[in-house]
Amino acid sequence: MVASRIAVPGRGLVPPGEPVLRGDDLGVLHGDGLFETMHLRAGLPWLRDAHLARLARAAAAVDLALPAADVLVGLLDAVRAGWPAEMEGALRLVCTRGPEGGGPPTGYATLAEVPAAARAARRDGVTVATLPLGVAARARAELDWLPAGIKSTSYAVSTAARRWAARAGVNDALWLSSDGYALEGPTANLIWLTGDTLRTVPAAETGILPGVTAAWLLGHAHELGLRAEERLVTPAELRTADGVWLSSSVRGLVEVHTLDGVPLRRCARTPALQAFLGFPRA
Repeated sequence: MVASRIAVPGRGLVPPGEPVLRGDDLGVLHGDGLFETMHLRAGLPWLRDAHLARLARAAAAVDLALPAADVLVGLLDAVRAGWPAEMEGALRLVCTRGPEGGGPPTGYATLAEVPAAARAARRDGVTVATLPLGVAARARAELDWLPAGIKSTSYAVSTAARRWAARAGVNDALWLSSDGYALEGPTANLIWLTGDTLRTVPAAETGILPGVTAAWLLGHAHELGLRAEERLVTPAELRTADGVWLSSSVRGLVEVHTLDGVPLRRCARTPALQAFLGFPRA
């Protein structure tokens, strides 16, 4: 997503090509920072408060001083002002620890149009392959020193997984624990349907990122006549599910139609679920 707008505290909108980070910013040197990405619809960031709350929890976990909440909201408002209401946007808020030597934290917001590839994935679904993560499903959550489940700018592992998926000829990857459980994608949560129960992987138990979109969907599943549940799942179980999806803030709900080369059952509920979440299908 190439940013077409950038906003900085105290300066408002700045030209996209103008530098906003120092060369010694720890977000660049060490990936020492956090970010949130929100779906801009009708000119408004969907689930903004839930994203800001997740950002605050992550900041507390890594001892990162955030700008005041009203400053962050002001950044989001500045970067989205005048954005065409009919155009989907990917609205990103970034906060780093700032320059080496104890400089003030850095914050900025970017806004870009949702890529065509993301819209196509909603419409057509995706092919996915499992990728070994090398740790047991519950291992990360059991390490009290490791700030698991945060949206960090340290994205090397996720980027490596997406490069692997491209080389493997699939659209996305699904991390597999060493004890055989499907966990999450590099940039998405896993959701599946069995009968009348919509399920996702428990974040607190596994250390995966607690998805804002997934949480909203499961929290409102009863409105669709569905039950909601969190539990671990194996790829074999996913192959017999009534529907499997990846969920994220910008793509929304994307159906997985092939897992490790095996076609999955297509779910007739997919368009209705996407519409319920408020994401256009095409």
